[in-house]
Amino acid sequence: MAGVDRNNPKRAASSESKYSLMEFMREFPDDATCLDFLWRTRFAPDGEHARCPKCETERTFKRYDNTIRRQVWNCTACGYCLYPTGGTIYHKSSTSLHLWFYAIYLMSSTRGGVSAKALERELGVTYKTAWRMMNLIRTHVMAQDEEPLTGDVEMDETYVGGKPRKREIATERRKGLGPKQAGQAAARRKKTTVYGAVERGGRIRAEVVPDNTGGIAPRVHRFVLPAASIFTDEWVGYNKPGQAFNSHHRVNHAQAVYVDGDVHTNTIEGFWSLLKRGIGGTYHAVSAKYLQTYLNEYAWRYNHRDDDLGMFRAMLFRSAFPR
Repeated sequence: MAGVDRNNPKRAASSESKYSLMEFMREFPDDATCLDFLWRTRFAPDGEHARCPKCETERTFKRYDNTIRRQVWNCTACGYCLYPTGGTIYHKSSTSLHLWFYAIYLMSSTRGGVSAKALERELGVTYKTAWRMMNLIRTHVMAQDEEPLTGDVEMDETYVGGKPRKREIATERRKGLGPKQAGQAAARRKKTTVYGAVERGGRIRAEVVPDNTGGIAPRVHRFVLPAASIFTDEWVGYNKPGQAFNSHHRVNHAQAVYVDGDVHTNTIEGFWSLLKRGIGGTYHAVSAKYLQTYLNEYAWRYNHRDDDLGMFRAMLFRSAFPR
């Protein structure tokens, strides 16, 4: 049996992880290392020379000792200040950068997400601080890009929220609806509508919409290029938008048909399952106000699942630049 260096553990070749906890601790052991990473990533790759906006040329920058521990580098020629954390999610935060980086590591290394209460216990901060950190990471670091989808694209809408109460269903029944229709109407009134589109084998985009009547059509054209071939269910809301694309294939779920050759919406349905199981199992409930940020989180993980750089590295580089 080969010897093991217990003081320098290594990630196993068979591990699915692309960045382990021990690698994180070795690369970012303290707050100063994290700050130096932001400085080098954003302004000075060599750690010393950066472009001075005041001198309008490349100058030498140094960080001088100060009693208030300002996170700033000064131009040696004119004294201009550059702040590595300025305008980023770390701006004006009194929380250690080391804790910020560890929070990003935790959010990138879990498949189903991590709750603010769990982050509170891991970091030793208040719940309010943990929730604020996660909200900023979801909103700005994990924000979905605007690049449209192409190729074979599946589209679908879903509803996220709690189950309707009996009295809410009874209210719909009094409008003359049948039991099934009343249940569906009550659920849609209580839940938040989400529209999503996914490339087969590629990226996904998901967004909260006001309703499933006028809110989806504009996003269909904004999310997907006209040259794409789209796959949807039989819902009539896709009739008119579908005419703008190269081809429009449909599968009739109402008749219990879910796959017809290569015509199906199983890819987007799989993402909805990941989203809902994750929200139900980790967060238990999500308000409509912040649902979009949770969509960002799950879409980020889905879109970067095969990223050679690793989710943590990708998120870290993105966090180094202004919001």
